[in-house]
Amino acid sequence: MEKLIAGLHHFQEHVFSENEALFRDLAMGQAPLALVVTCSDSRIDPNLVLGGEPGDIFILRNAGNFIPEFGPDNAAEAATIEYALVGLGVRDLVVMGHSQCGAMIAALSPELAVGMPSVQSWLRHAAPALDALERHYTHLGSERNRLSALIQENVLVQLERVRTHPAVAKALAAGRLELHGWVFDIETGKVFRYSAPDDAFLPLTR
Repeated sequence: MEKLIAGLHHFQEHVFSENEALFRDLAMGQAPLALVVTCSDSRIDPNLVLGGEPGDIFILRNAGNFIPEFGPDNAAEAATIEYALVGLGVRDLVVMGHSQCGAMIAALSPELAVGMPSVQSWLRHAAPALDALERHYTHLGSERNRLSALIQENVLVQLERVRTHPAVAKALAAGRLELHGWVFDIETGKVFRYSAPDDAFLPLTR
């Protein structure tokens, strides 16, 4: 906690004081550029990766960057997505997975989640990606390659699931929303985007 409290004081004395006008404007409201759905992993910071400032990115985080299908049992994710699109008018939705994702590692090795019943229940959302892994990637030998494939498939599953949300379906039909699937590689800092024409994740370039 000492490091975090020291960071708070540095923010107040330096960062905030040098950006008072920005925060004064933000106090009046927000107009984020995109909704980013990403993992709770402490190594992932969308603002840092994307060069965002406060107010630029509306962020939905959970273990595994899952987007449960629309329904009454998934109100938190549904409400966040609905507010971003309807309340804030966000026009881009990014699902950003990442390398070495703990949720995907546990999905491949369920014994790692023993003693964590809530985690075990939450990991059920990885089932479709696991099914795709078994159907299409039996040729992959190493666990590292299987994990990479699962991380990518999980992003694609979430892009399909988000379409079940009425706010998303309506915005897509009206041409007011674009969906993006990305994977961030922690070790290299590279981001790979899903290209539908290539049916592959390719380096995100300018």
